[in-house]
Amino acid sequence: MRIIGVEVAGGPPVFAATLPHGGDPHRIAWAHGYRIVRPLSATGRAPELTLTVQVGAHHRPSELPTARARSIDADLDLAGLGNNPVPRQRVAAYGIVVSSRGLLATQFSELTAIPGLWGLPGGGVDHGESPSHALIRETVEEAGQELEISHLLDVQTDHWIGRSPTQVVEDFHAVRIIYTGRCLNPTDPVVNDVGGTTAAATWLSLDEWPDQQWSAWAKVMLDRHLPGLVAELG
Repeated sequence: MRIIGVEVAGGPPVFAATLPHGGDPHRIAWAHGYRIVRPLSATGRAPELTLTVQVGAHHRPSELPTARARSIDADLDLAGLGNNPVPRQRVAAYGIVVSSRGLLATQFSELTAIPGLWGLPGGGVDHGESPSHALIRETVEEAGQELEISHLLDVQTDHWIGRSPTQVVEDFHAVRIIYTGRCLNPTDPVVNDVGGTTAAATWLSLDEWPDQQWSAWAKVMLDRHLPGLVAELG
């Protein structure tokens, strides 16, 4: 994925860089002398994706935000594995999806490292697919809902060593592109991709969602963006 920074939407780039394995767009922008104000677009088709962000100069070139340390699953004995974890960078698209029935949530299955926790609908961007199309497809697969994407909200990354659903030990770099969207005709959620990483899907009222057990990154995104989205809805 390429990261392009512009000071105004439609303006010329002030920097362009490739997102390395384990990298974070916010740190890349900071190293070039800018902070990300907001993401503008995620274009192209995997693996040739471009994230364009609006940036502002921070005038503190010697100070970088503290990097999040790469985590290691507690049940892994790296010294005893006999080989190195397989590097994998996964670009995925997720949505904070609302409707007249509330917030759409999906529950992680036993195939994941966090079974039972709730997350946002979405998943990996397939080869030749755009992030927005990936989110629309995943929302149908995971919850049976037709989605209209409103706009790009955020980009978030994590980096850890752990086992994949197929039990491969991976040096995993998650790059998550977060959109907001609406379901104009919400129905009872149905998981169509049976046997995958989604165990269940549901609509949560805007009053009860904080009472659920969320994956860490999904909770951060909801705390950051949902209040503003609810205010926009009136």
